[in-house]
Amino acid sequence: MSVDKQDVLDEIEKIVATKLVLLAPVDKAWQPSDFLPDMSRESWIEDVTEFRKASLCLSDELLVSMVGSTITEEALPSYQTSLNRMGGLADKTGISSNPWAKWSRGWAAEENRHGDLLNRYMMLTGRVDMRAVEVTIHHLIRNGFDPQNDHDPYNGLIYTSFQERATRLSHAKCAQLARKAGESALGKICITIAGDEARHEEAYTSFMRRVFEVDPAGAILAMHRMFIRTIKMPAHLMSDPDGADDVFAMFSRVAQSLGIYTFSDYVDIMEHLVETWGVAHLKGLTGEAAQAQESICRMPAYYRRRIASIEAKQSAQPVGKYPWIYRR
Repeated sequence: MSVDKQDVLDEIEKIVATKLVLLAPVDKAWQPSDFLPDMSRESWIEDVTEFRKASLCLSDELLVSMVGSTITEEALPSYQTSLNRMGGLADKTGISSNPWAKWSRGWAAEENRHGDLLNRYMMLTGRVDMRAVEVTIHHLIRNGFDPQNDHDPYNGLIYTSFQERATRLSHAKCAQLARKAGESALGKICITIAGDEARHEEAYTSFMRRVFEVDPAGAILAMHRMFIRTIKMPAHLMSDPDGADDVFAMFSRVAQSLGIYTFSDYVDIMEHLVETWGVAHLKGLTGEAAQAQESICRMPAYYRRRIASIEAKQSAQPVGKYPWIYRR
C-alpha cells in the first residue's frame, strides 16, 4: 500500500510538537559567558592569566581536535539552510509558528552557542592561531555543505539522527581527555555541549521513529540510501587557510588517534540506529524494501570486520603540520 508522504510529514509535525520541550527555555539555558572569565571584573587580568595557565596541559593533538570541532560548529548557517531545504518541513516564512519551524529555529539557537563558546575559549587560551581558524571557518561556510540527502525529509532525519549522536560522542570524549589532562574548564565546556547534542539526538531519532511506524517501506529505503552513500561529516569541505592541505583529513586522523571519533564509532552508530528503529523486526516489507532491510542489517557486521584495516591505514598516513596551531 502506497503511503501519502504529506500524511507522513503531518505525523512528523505532531511528534515535533511533543518534543519542543527538549529545547531549553532561553531564560534557563546556559550561555557561553557562564564558562569564561568575566571581563567586567576588576580582577579580569588575573582571571585570564589563570585561565591561560590551565590550558597549558593540553596537547597539540587535543587542541587540533578541539579546533576541528569548533570549526564544524561554527558552520551553523549551512546546517540550518539544509534543514530549511527539506521538502515539506521548511520554515517557509522564517517566522512560521508551525512545530517544525519552531524546532529548527530553536535547535539552531542552541547550536549557535557551541561555536561561540569554543571559539572564545580558544582565543582566551592564546594556544591557537585564531586568524588561521577564522579563515578555515570562512572557507567552510563559503564552500558549503552537502549532506547528500536530496532535500528529502526522510534522508535528512536519518542524517541528523546519525550526526547528533556522533557529535555527542566526540564532545563527551574530548571532555574526558581534557579532564584527564587536568583542564577541568574545557572538560566542563565539552560535556555541557555533549548534553545539548544528546537532547537533539533524542528528538531527531524520535522524529524518524515515527516515519518508520507510518511508512516503513519509505523509511527503510531512505536509510539504505544514506548508509550506502556513507554519512559525510558536516565539515568535510573545510579548507586549509593557504589552500595547500586537506585539513579535514588531518583533523580526522588526529581524532582517530585520540579515540575522539573513530571508524569504530561510525559503525557503532549504524548498529545503534538499526536497533533503535527496530529495522530487523519490520514486518510485511516486499521487493526493494525487503532487500534494503536485509542489506542494512548486514552492514554493521560487514564494516566491523574492516575496522582494523581501515583504522590502520588511516593511522599510517602522515599527520602534517596544522596551520591552526602555528604549523607545529
